[in-house]
Amino acid sequence: MFIVGEFIKRALTAVLFGIILIAGINLHPVGFIATFLGIALLANYEFYGLIKKANASPQISTGLLAVVLLFAAVTSHIYYGKAIFSHLLLLLVFLSFIIELYRKKDNPFANIAYTLLGIIYVALPFALLIYLVFQNGVEQFRPDIVMGIFIMIWVNDTLAYLVGVNFGKHRLFERISPKKSWEGSIGGGIATLLAALGCSYFSQELSLVLWLSVGLIVAVAGGLGDLVESLFKRSIKVKDSGSILPGHGGILDRFDAILIVAPIVYVFLEIVKEFSK
Repeated sequence: MFIVGEFIKRALTAVLFGIILIAGINLHPVGFIATFLGIALLANYEFYGLIKKANASPQISTGLLAVVLLFAAVTSHIYYGKAIFSHLLLLLVFLSFIIELYRKKDNPFANIAYTLLGIIYVALPFALLIYLVFQNGVEQFRPDIVMGIFIMIWVNDTLAYLVGVNFGKHRLFERISPKKSWEGSIGGGIATLLAALGCSYFSQELSLVLWLSVGLIVAVAGGLGDLVESLFKRSIKVKDSGSILPGHGGILDRFDAILIVAPIVYVFLEIVKEFSK
C-alpha cells in the first residue's frame, strides 16, 4: 500500500509539474522568462541552503539579487541591445567582496566563492535558455528547441532508469552513483537519439543533423549533469536537494541535467551559427 501511495504521489507531482513547465515554455515569451526566473530563484535558494549544511555562509540575498539581474541582463540584451543590467551584475559581483567585510562570518572567501558558484552553476544555465528561444531574433519566439531539449532529457532519464533496473550489470560511476549502469546509460542514449529524430519531424527550427547533435549532447551531458549533482550532494551527505516536489526531491534534483546540457547546447549552436554565416 505504501509503495502504491508513493507511486501515485510521484506520478501526480510529475504530471502537475510537467503541465506547468510545458505551459511556461510554450505560451508566451514573458511567461517563458518568468517561469525560468522563478525556477532559477528557487534552485539558487535551495543551493545556498545546501551549502549552509557544509558549514559555509553564502550571501543569499546577494545571490538572489544577482539571479534577477542576470535574467534582466539577458532579456534587455535580446530585446533592446542594452547592457546596463550586465554592468549592474558585474558591479554586484565585486560588491560581494565588500559585503563580506561586514558579515563577520567564518571562511569569508569560501562564502564569496559559494555565492558566485550558485550564480554560475545554477542560474546561468536557465538564463541561457532565453537565448535559445530567440535564435532568429526577438521578433520570433520559437520555444521548439528548449521544449525538445526537455523532452529528450525526460526520455533519457526514463529509459536509462528502466533499462538500468532490468538489465544493468556494469556500474557506470560507482563512487558517486552506485545504481547507475552502462546498460542504462546506453539505453537512455539510444532512446534520446530517437527522440531527437522525432523532434526533427515536428520542428524545422534545427536540421536533422543538428537535432541529432543536440540529442547526443543531451545523452552524454545529461547523465554527467546528474552525476555532478550527485557528487555535490554526496560531498555534504544529503540524499535529496530539497523536498519542494513531493516524491521527487528538490528543484536541483529535477533540473540537474539541464544545468550542464543548456550551456553546452548554447555554445554548440552559437559556434554552428558563426560558421554558417
